[in-house]
Amino acid sequence: MAVTVGLLTDPGLPERVTRELVDELPAALREHVSDDVDWQVALRCRPLVIDEEGTIPIAELAERELPRHGWDLMVCVTDLPRHVAGKPVIADVSTKHGVALASLPAVGGVRLRAHLRDTLLQLTAELSEQGPRCTKKLVTPTRRVENPAEGIDASLALPGLRGRLRLLFGMVRDNRPWRLVPSLSRALAAAAATAAFGVFYNSIWTMADALSPPRLAVVNLFAVGAMVVWLTAYNHLWEHARGRGTRNQVVLYNTASITTLTLGVACMYALLFALTVVAALAVISGGYLARMLGHEVGITDYLTLAWLAASMGTVAGALGSSLESEDAVRHATYSKRERERRARNEDG
Repeated sequence: MAVTVGLLTDPGLPERVTRELVDELPAALREHVSDDVDWQVALRCRPLVIDEEGTIPIAELAERELPRHGWDLMVCVTDLPRHVAGKPVIADVSTKHGVALASLPAVGGVRLRAHLRDTLLQLTAELSEQGPRCTKKLVTPTRRVENPAEGIDASLALPGLRGRLRLLFGMVRDNRPWRLVPSLSRALAAAAATAAFGVFYNSIWTMADALSPPRLAVVNLFAVGAMVVWLTAYNHLWEHARGRGTRNQVVLYNTASITTLTLGVACMYALLFALTVVAALAVISGGYLARMLGHEVGITDYLTLAWLAASMGTVAGALGSSLESEDAVRHATYSKRERERRARNEDG
């Protein structure tokens, strides 16, 4: 008996990770689900729209996509987080319609490929009603909860604080904060210019030498925090709850956005710090720095100088900085992506 499993994914990270698994899934299904079935796996990629309730209508998708492609079962993979009754959800299952939906952020932020593979195996086993022959379950403990959405049998929820943290970490991983650095190029240029001031003026050297590491750390945190606050306000990234039912979701989205921005700015700061260290070593001779500070110097003194100069530069770069593309704003915030999907559904 041949069974074709169709994988329908959102563009971006869901498509890339799922595509890496397509070739190995048939053998894995034979090993872990049933070796009496000739498993075939196909992949399609297109944005999964959401309805006015914020739900991806997988039953409707199955009725349309299964006959169109000649699939027997379908597993959708989305980059949007899912909630049912305030609980983060890793998957929705509809055995009646032969379809399931996996939420990539809930799969987690580490070993994403391996964890998604296990999730796809488990969901396919449920849909095929074969039951896995191995004892391996989903990558994290789940709890079956009723889902009020039409056509869904149940949802697999992540229980407790650990589940919420897993979802948050997955959302931040999906946002890829390091990719914000190119969108902060103007801020980085302003910060580098100010940091250069610290390299060329000996009054900054003596100030850095006089400050203790805890004080420098406070200045560092203030600089990064100032840029994060400015970027959040300037780009209107802070969401407000529109009802009691959306409060938990808005808190999650805001936390993910702030964490993404903080890590992105931290990456920019690390790059600025490295450039400042190189500039200080190239411009300031050890003998001259020792005469200005009145004591022998080593690499630690250069690092301290660069630490203060980079923090000053970051504060200067924060003023008037912004994410320089709409795409960068979209990738920093889940709420904007969700609104785009609602609009796409209304237009379609």
